[in-house]
Amino acid sequence: MSRDLTASRAASRRALGFALALASVVLVAEVVGGVLTNSLALLADAGHMVSDVLAVSLALFAIWVAGRPATSQQSFGYQRAEVLAAAANGGVLLLVAAYVFWQAALRFADPPEVKSGPMLGIALVGLLANVASAFLLYPQQARSLNVRGAFYHVLGDLVGSVGVIAAGIVMLTTGWFLADPLVGVLIGLLIILGAARLLRESLAVLLEATPAHIDPREVERALTGTPGVTGLHDLHIWTVTSGLVALSCH
Repeated sequence: MSRDLTASRAASRRALGFALALASVVLVAEVVGGVLTNSLALLADAGHMVSDVLAVSLALFAIWVAGRPATSQQSFGYQRAEVLAAAANGGVLLLVAAYVFWQAALRFADPPEVKSGPMLGIALVGLLANVASAFLLYPQQARSLNVRGAFYHVLGDLVGSVGVIAAGIVMLTTGWFLADPLVGVLIGLLIILGAARLLRESLAVLLEATPAHIDPREVERALTGTPGVTGLHDLHIWTVTSGLVALSCH
């Protein structure tokens, strides 16, 4: 395993650990606050926060598994554990979005009164925590599909917190309680967008597609231009895990 990959995983582990601590604290606050204020937007954000805690925990576990040494039976080691975690996180995001849409449909039919004042205070705390988590994970998500899965969860929650605050202001000033399920639907749509991108990227790795930033024709030209190489065939280029690309040819 390269030193760069080892160092990247160590940095990812630290960032994910801090993000997990923040998400756990905010989760408790939002669940209690959502029940007490009767806010779907806040509960939707809390539901997404549950997925955040699971996502970050899964990402941390995947880093540990991926760091296990290779064996004769697992010649690449367990590098794909991180990619599998990313795909699993994408699936969880879709389930969270489906639950939010279902709850929103019920509330559009019969919008309940929401205690918007306390809801705003809790949403502000959630926003600050999500900003901090996103700041911690952003440098690492560019290098790891696994961390990117956790980052998308946090980013969706950050946008969700902004939406909850906006809904709280609308309800506090106008008494229009349909703003609550409406924001819930918007949060659900944003969650789906993040999930779709994450699933597309992780499935491309699992299906061993050529990395998007590599042109096989350029690789072939570079190899055939090497002294002593007269030709090649069966060129395959694939991603083992984020930051580790493999190639084979004859």
